[in-house]
Amino acid sequence: MKTTVAFLFGCRSVEHEVSIISAVQAMKAVDKDLYDILPIYVTKSGELYTSDALFEVESFRDLKTLLKNASPVALLRQGNDTVLRFLDSSLFNKKKDIIINVAFPVVHGTNCEDGTIQGYLEFLGLPYVGCDILSSAVGMDKAIFKDVMKSAGLPVLDCIKFYAKEYVADRDKFISAIEEKIGYPVIVKPINLGSSVGISKASDKNALLDAIDLAISFSDKVLVEKAIENLREVNCSVLGDSDECFASVLEEPISHDEILSYAEKYLGGSKGSSGSKGMASLGRKLPAELPSDKTEEIRSLAKEVFKALGGNGVVRIDFMLDTKEDKVYVNEINTIPGSLSFYLWEATDMPYPKLINKLIELAFKRGREKENLTFTIDTNILSNVSFGSKGAKGSKF
Repeated sequence: MKTTVAFLFGCRSVEHEVSIISAVQAMKAVDKDLYDILPIYVTKSGELYTSDALFEVESFRDLKTLLKNASPVALLRQGNDTVLRFLDSSLFNKKKDIIINVAFPVVHGTNCEDGTIQGYLEFLGLPYVGCDILSSAVGMDKAIFKDVMKSAGLPVLDCIKFYAKEYVADRDKFISAIEEKIGYPVIVKPINLGSSVGISKASDKNALLDAIDLAISFSDKVLVEKAIENLREVNCSVLGDSDECFASVLEEPISHDEILSYAEKYLGGSKGSSGSKGMASLGRKLPAELPSDKTEEIRSLAKEVFKALGGNGVVRIDFMLDTKEDKVYVNEINTIPGSLSFYLWEATDMPYPKLINKLIELAFKRGREKENLTFTIDTNILSNVSFGSKGAKGSKF
């Protein structure tokens, strides 16, 4: 009997379309002899749909028609199972519930990758692929992630962080603090977005003002850090869990600008590209051309980052290499990386179907471990509770 895997993708995020690309790639790579695939598309308004048309990126070009022909569904806990229920089922068109064995979220950005969808799956009691609620939330918030890395003794750049409302109330205060404590040039980032959305470089005050305005249009929190002048960006993927993890080969993305843009990541940098290859279409040096000792330093550091975060599944960690000082800094982590970083694992001699098998195995492993935890206490404290005029606070046990 095959295992039923529900792929969830889309969601209310500025990286909604990227999620679709990554999910379709993953579903096409699944070993169909081992798994039955159940695609679940989450609209930007939070509705769930399933359809065989969801296996093709081209179907999403006419979203109105796609949803008209798809079936609205809901996920429910029923006894010991999590089931997919068809909401368009009727007396004359009865559709049987489908039992789901494991969920495979392929989502990017806020309102999904940040622990939101992980919490939903935890609530359903459904095993799922990838990082848990806490590591997902920490990985999404760039400022908190930096704090966790600092606590673990891992190298990160110093930064200034603030809320949009604080900035609007006293703009000059924060501009002065940035100029005095960091100095130009700086990088300005929305704290909880990925895929280079809302990120820009500023080399003077006017550019800084524009950069902050852009960042707060995407997030209510902003992070500003020093821009490394002699910079090389290097990425590494890590696969595993707290017991054992492995680092992939390194890649060095090739950018035509100072910051790798959203278009370069997902549209191949060309106007005519469909973007169907996602991160796999990005220009890169693979493996990165670095001395062997520096390569091993970064791969070792990647595993330390993964363990400090409490990672699970597959992640991609982005590093900054200051070539002048010969120093490596942890930049950020992608807890559900674009294209699931399959291209890095293929270059590490792990084909995509094998990567997916491993991710599902890790999901079931964590699920089994949770089953051994105690979530109830075998006593009925309610048997002696009575409510008088003082309410529960005044009751006697």
